[in-house]
Amino acid sequence: MNIYEIDSDEVIDAIVVSGSITYREAIEKLVPLISKTEFQRKLQDKKFYEKLERDIVEGCIMPSITIAFVDKTVTVKSSKDDIITFFNKNYKKSFVLDGIQRLNTLKRVSDSDKINLEKKLYLNIVYSDSVDKLLYRMITLNNGQKPMTPRHQVEVMMANVFDFNELGIEVQTEKERAVKIKMNSFNKSDLVQAYLAYMANSPMVDNKKIIQDKMDELIVNKIVSAEKVEKESSFENVIKSLAKFQKSPISLKWLKQANNLVGFAVGMKTSSKDIKDLSVEEFENAIKTFDQAFSDFNPSKIKLGKLRRELSYDYFKNFAKLKDLDSLELLEYFSELTND
Repeated sequence: MNIYEIDSDEVIDAIVVSGSITYREAIEKLVPLISKTEFQRKLQDKKFYEKLERDIVEGCIMPSITIAFVDKTVTVKSSKDDIITFFNKNYKKSFVLDGIQRLNTLKRVSDSDKINLEKKLYLNIVYSDSVDKLLYRMITLNNGQKPMTPRHQVEVMMANVFDFNELGIEVQTEKERAVKIKMNSFNKSDLVQAYLAYMANSPMVDNKKIIQDKMDELIVNKIVSAEKVEKESSFENVIKSLAKFQKSPISLKWLKQANNLVGFAVGMKTSSKDIKDLSVEEFENAIKTFDQAFSDFNPSKIKLGKLRRELSYDYFKNFAKLKDLDSLELLEYFSELTND
């Protein structure tokens, strides 16, 4: 490995290292990252990259790829030797932010007797302690490329970074739930939707009336234009809060409902500290108050799911000023909010 430059990305508070490795080293260390998880991007048809295959064999310079580490060990003061040592010890913990298709193409031509395996592959390595900021960078890097939708990118990030068991919650995929449902488990697709909404800073990231491609474009625009929030806010804190509050059966049932989960997650992006500090009993009382106020809306006059998502978002976003309201006062607040 060669290291050329060490710089900082001020937008995502990360260290970015520019370097290169040989095709041989990329095949050994980076290609296995392609199939690291079941959520990894679906590889495009081989024909789509046949021209790049021929170019690689003939000696082209392949466009650089970007990998990332959730780590703050590397700093702008790190030496090149330190960075190389870190990479050699920890490359299996990295994941590909941009370049999965190119690595897969390199893999397909790696057995050709014409390819020069000592050719350089240029590499950007991003080091950040924030999963959310890496996801932001991943989405901006892949924006416009198909079939890597924002939802798919969130799935990749969640699968690579979060150890749900270690964080304290049980999660099941739809496939797993079809075989046997674990009663205390969260639906993974609901968590993906909650993370997507969290990144977009909007509870409305799903609208069946809008064609999917255009909806994906709207979501990306929301993510890219989302305002910065308090520094300690992160989706990992949302997961840790789920692990804490699920100790109450009432809270667990409430949080497992997708509209509640999405609203709670996005609201917590703004009110992370206030909500993290709640006891299990205090959170249970908060959602009881919310549900009592919400139950007084006329179900024949509203879209229940949409309104529940929007109001749970507003409730937790403004939790510091709403937490002491009783259900009638909260109903009055919600009434004014929805009276248009």
